[in-house]
Amino acid sequence: MKRVLVVGGGKGGTALLTLLSGTEKMDIVAVIDIKEDAPGIRLAKEKGIQTGQNWKVWLQHDIDIVIEATGDEEVFEELLQARSKKTVVIPGSVAYITSELLEEKNSLLSALKRQTDNQELILNSIHDGMVVIDANEQVTFVNRSAERILDVKKEQAKEKSIQELIPSTRLPAVMKVRRKEVNQKLILENGRKIVTTRIPLIGAENEMMGAFSVFKDITEVVNLAEEITDLKEVKTMLEAIIHSSEEAISVVDEHGMGIMINPAYSRITGLTEKDIVGKPATVDISEGESMHLRVLKTRRPVRGVRMSVGPSKKEVLVNVAPVIVDGKLKGSVGVLHDVSEIQSLTSELRKARQIIRNLEAKYTFHDIIGQSQEMLLALEQAKVGAKTPATVLLRGESGTGKELFAHAIHNESTRRHNKFIRVNCASIAESLLESELFGYEEGAFSGAKRGGKRGLFEEANNGSIFLDEIGELSLNMQAKLLRALQEQEIVRVGGTKPVNIDVRIIAATNVNLEKAIMNRAFREDLYYRLNRLPIFIPSLKERRSDIPLLVNHLIQKLNQEYGRNVNEVDEQAMDYLKAYDWPGNVRELENIIGRAMIYMTMHEEEVKLSHIPELWNHPKNVDLKEPTSVEGWNGKALQETLDSFEKKVLLEAYRYNQFNKTRTAESLGISIRNLYYKLEKYEIDKNSMQDFS
Repeated sequence: MKRVLVVGGGKGGTALLTLLSGTEKMDIVAVIDIKEDAPGIRLAKEKGIQTGQNWKVWLQHDIDIVIEATGDEEVFEELLQARSKKTVVIPGSVAYITSELLEEKNSLLSALKRQTDNQELILNSIHDGMVVIDANEQVTFVNRSAERILDVKKEQAKEKSIQELIPSTRLPAVMKVRRKEVNQKLILENGRKIVTTRIPLIGAENEMMGAFSVFKDITEVVNLAEEITDLKEVKTMLEAIIHSSEEAISVVDEHGMGIMINPAYSRITGLTEKDIVGKPATVDISEGESMHLRVLKTRRPVRGVRMSVGPSKKEVLVNVAPVIVDGKLKGSVGVLHDVSEIQSLTSELRKARQIIRNLEAKYTFHDIIGQSQEMLLALEQAKVGAKTPATVLLRGESGTGKELFAHAIHNESTRRHNKFIRVNCASIAESLLESELFGYEEGAFSGAKRGGKRGLFEEANNGSIFLDEIGELSLNMQAKLLRALQEQEIVRVGGTKPVNIDVRIIAATNVNLEKAIMNRAFREDLYYRLNRLPIFIPSLKERRSDIPLLVNHLIQKLNQEYGRNVNEVDEQAMDYLKAYDWPGNVRELENIIGRAMIYMTMHEEEVKLSHIPELWNHPKNVDLKEPTSVEGWNGKALQETLDSFEKKVLLEAYRYNQFNKTRTAESLGISIRNLYYKLEKYEIDKNSMQDFS
């Protein structure tokens, strides 16, 4: 039995009290009204039901249903806010209309039985719509309310098929099964929502005479009820999803107070609902800033922020997003990821990626950033080369992106669906390189696998092989590579039978091969084989106009890695970057931007000059519009000139690091012991800094 509290003792409350007190499923606990002589109060006292003037006191008595019958929206809103989770608050208008519908329906049916002579008069006087059909499913009667609800005239409706009048009708089905349908919801063709009762008409001899329906337009009431029901269902569904999720989830309201956590959250942090719900969003933070509060302040999501939570200082990664409803901030939702689990998954992913990287090219020409004429020329040459089977030789300084070009050439070629094998010739020991490239037969050497092993050239068959740092190959390996290029076949180590291969060679080097040929360090015949299509990739110094594009690309990439939200680089910092020669090229640029972002605070969104570490031989206090130049020969001996320059660098680094010897040694990349030696050698101390110019 449901415990019911009626708030309002006026006409509506009195009617509801009369209706509900006669049912066995409702236990009216009390009737509340600020007027002691209200009719509902008097009726309640007559029925022995408790009364009162303050409804708030009664909400503590395990109330299941509260019926607000005052008609005051403020009272209704207060009831919604004060109720417990299990208490349902029903507007009095909804309950009153429903009770009125039931009463009028019962009254109508009784009246129809008692007063058949006055049938049409009675039916036309009620607010409910009514439609009657005969056994042939033809409309025989439509009352005035039905005309209004159905938007049809009685003359147009009579003698029509019921399906023609109401296509979605179930009156024929009611006649067929000979059972009534009570209080069924139906949406009409004109969009009106009705509650209808359908009843078959069965004669005295059990013959089917027809059927009739009585219905009420409850469009507005149903819309309100549907909203309440849908919200309840959505809330229940979301709670079920949140509580069953393996992701740790926490929710706060617009004031930053905790309103919900799930079991996974408790498992990771060690905190319970009692510790979080109703408490500030900072309560679970051991180290770091509350991302909930930041999101509520900025209305923008944050991703991948690392922090420590709970009494055990559990390391987690946090993603938090705002909850905005109709443009209004209602709170935020946070998802925590256990770093230890992420590290394990990352390790597995890294292994998988390593395997994939060895077999596939992952970059295309779209991944190569640059709009300078020098870079556009290199890209055009590479795109032409990709369409031919010719060997490509990529030349350029270290860090210019030769490997990106190799990936893109393969992905643009007809071999893109086959393997792409990468080999760094300088990273594999000379003793292992031949067996890695060409494979070996069983028993070829001690430790050889049973059955032998395919080499990288065989793995790349019908695909491409990228030979990086090819200028580092020994003359012996150069000769074997030349044979593979000329004959399109290789011989495994320890084998005698040649193996045919169809492999596209993409080679790369930062070595001056022409000079290496003169020094007899590189075979001239191999050079001509490789140099069919040379592509010179410009250094960053040669394409300074691309630096803003590259910086923007690197910032977006590092934002994902570091969980930051950096947007831009200010003009002064950009001028400083553009004025530097970048001996390490794009690789060095990425390193510098990464270091700058690491030292920025979490809420900063613009890289400033102060964030960028001072670059080698490129002080920040000079004119940044033009590149700095190195002084030429001053007529002194080489060693004397080198010592003078080394002393100047030491003075500058010592001053920049505020005379901190440890930081000075670290910035110069030398040991602290070596720094002491050099400071003593050049008689440098704080008192000598006035000589610095």
